[in-house]
Amino acid sequence: MPLTREEREVFLAEAHVAAIALDSGDPYRAPVTVPVWYQYEPGGDIWIITGATSRKSTLIAAAGRFTLLVDRTTPTTRYVSVEGPVIKTMPATRDHYHEMASRYLPAESVDAYLAHAESEQGEQVVFHMRPERWMSADLGGA
Repeated sequence: MPLTREEREVFLAEAHVAAIALDSGDPYRAPVTVPVWYQYEPGGDIWIITGATSRKSTLIAAAGRFTLLVDRTTPTTRYVSVEGPVIKTMPATRDHYHEMASRYLPAESVDAYLAHAESEQGEQVVFHMRPERWMSADLGGA
């Protein structure tokens, strides 16, 4: 059964690891799909952080859009897939890293993650995507 708008937005706002799907840009290759952390608040835009020179970054910039798929299997199988255009790109800041790390990691791990990210990950960018097309379902709902 499809989720209501409120249900899908609340579900997407929870801290799930998403799979991002990107056009590979190559007619002989399938889309690129990899796991990512993301941030979302109901009614807002989605944002992700990735390496400024990474393949993901290059493909997102070329396509100007991407799809995220978020799912879970308990207590029921539920998913939300959302696709839309990139509306803003900016250099990642410490505040971006902190917000994202705080969403996914225990509080006692955030500072260590930030130190690692700043020293090892190189230049990062933030892509903001405006949700445009949604697919969702709860396959075990009543």
